[in-house]
Amino acid sequence: MRKWSLASRLLMGQLAFIVCLSLGLSLTLYLQAERHSYQETADRMLAVAGTVAADPYVLESAAGADPSSALQPFARAVMDAAHIDFLTIMAPDRTRFTHRSEDQIGKPYLGSVDQALAGRSFTETYVGTLGPSVRAIVPVVGADGEVTALVAAGITVDRVAVARNAHLPAMFLISLGALACGTLASYLLSRYLRRTTLDRRPDELLGMFAFYDSALQSLREGLLLLNQDGDLVLYNNRAAALLGLPADGSARPKDPRELGLPIPLAELLRGGRAAEDEFHFASDRILVVNQSPVLAPTAEGALLRAAGHGTPDSGTSGISRGVLRGPSRGTPPPKRIGTVTTLRDHTDIEAMTGELQSMHTLTEALQAQAHEHANRLHTLVSLIELNRPKEALEFATRDLEQSQQLADDVVSSVGEPALAALLTGKAAQARERGISLRIDLEEADSSTAAPLGLDPGELVTIVGNLIDNAFDAACQVRQPTVTARFTVVEDDAGGSVFEISVQDNGPGIPEASTERIFHQGFSTKDPKTLLPSGTGGTGRGIGLPLVRQAVLRLGGKLQLDPGGQPGRGACFTILLPLPAVFPLPLSKAVRQ
Repeated sequence: MRKWSLASRLLMGQLAFIVCLSLGLSLTLYLQAERHSYQETADRMLAVAGTVAADPYVLESAAGADPSSALQPFARAVMDAAHIDFLTIMAPDRTRFTHRSEDQIGKPYLGSVDQALAGRSFTETYVGTLGPSVRAIVPVVGADGEVTALVAAGITVDRVAVARNAHLPAMFLISLGALACGTLASYLLSRYLRRTTLDRRPDELLGMFAFYDSALQSLREGLLLLNQDGDLVLYNNRAAALLGLPADGSARPKDPRELGLPIPLAELLRGGRAAEDEFHFASDRILVVNQSPVLAPTAEGALLRAAGHGTPDSGTSGISRGVLRGPSRGTPPPKRIGTVTTLRDHTDIEAMTGELQSMHTLTEALQAQAHEHANRLHTLVSLIELNRPKEALEFATRDLEQSQQLADDVVSSVGEPALAALLTGKAAQARERGISLRIDLEEADSSTAAPLGLDPGELVTIVGNLIDNAFDAACQVRQPTVTARFTVVEDDAGGSVFEISVQDNGPGIPEASTERIFHQGFSTKDPKTLLPSGTGGTGRGIGLPLVRQAVLRLGGKLQLDPGGQPGRGACFTILLPLPAVFPLPLSKAVRQ
């Protein structure tokens, strides 16, 4: 029996239980039929004895000189008519007046008579001259109320058994029907379990569960299992850490939309569509998501999944891809039972990508500035060749002052050279694209200027992407203008907050898109109007999500005014808490 599968064990156990239940049911029906037969016979004998005792002829004959000669023929006629085994009429002292065997007449009656002598009728089962019998004893009461005789009517137990046995066929059919129904139900249940458990033994199922649970928790990737309704039914610890879910991954099924996940990721999980290396944002993390359907097991026990199209070097563990074994030709397609989803943390890599993109933007901006300086240098050389050193000196001095002023203002105001370099490059890029860039900075001197204490890479990501988007939006109007404001303000708690505000005079952002613009892959830009690489316009729908992630990592807040009025486009405001209290100087404007 140790080698039997769970389905076989359950089938044998149920069959044994059903047989025992059928036997118990048969015994109960048998005892009930026997009790019913005895009770029915006793009631019938009581009716016969009562009818005879109430006959005036019996009362008159019992008081006569020779009761036996008058009552014996009467008793035989009643026995034959009522089909009973004996009818004994006796004196109060038990002397028989009648009997089935005439040689017993005049002898004492065998049985109880005390209740009848007291005037009460009763029934009993007693062993008499004819053997065990079911009998009723009824008193014959005279006109004065005295008991003048007793009447006993009875049937032998053998005849009662005949009546009981008449119920046995019905009892047998009932028990057989119960046994057949129970066996059929057990077989169907066993067949179902055999199919769902792949005919495994209990120890095999326990080992598989322990193995799969260990494998689930040992994965470096997050793993989510969802049923066919799109409810989350199981996930490992890594998935809980990536998505901020409760540690109990085997809780009752939950709708992903009720777990506080970002809308695109929740809709992907709920919808169950296939996905390959999709980027999604969850809190402060960037996740690479792969998802594929899970199909019902085949008869051979192989788990079917929809074919994936990933490459071996794509980084996924292969859990959510590929087909382990497909259905044979002519086999109906397997039923879909849910989806399996894997999550890979891509935050660090994407942060490096964002920094690389920002550095690339900064490099291109500096290249534009270098091109501009090259033109001015040619002008200086030409002035010197024309023997105009005074004009060359004035031109060089003025150009140097204008070029250095912005960098000096940024460094003296916020103490971040990387931000100064970025803004200097963006100013040159704005001039090259014909955009009026206004930069509002704090008024500060060298004695009060101090580093912000914020990650320069995150600042470059935030400011660079916001200004690039503002450039693209402003270029849609005839006189493009972008304003970038940087200041340190005091928050409600008395702390210092670095405020970044970037506004353009473009068409603004539609109200319906104010939430979706922060979702990865969504963009309001027309792909046909995007500028070529190197001008800042990529249109991939990744810039603002990167900004939001950087703001969240710095513990800040992002506010959006969608604009849309004539001459007033969208305005993005970033509030980043500073680790120390900064002075709150006046601001000044620099126009490029």
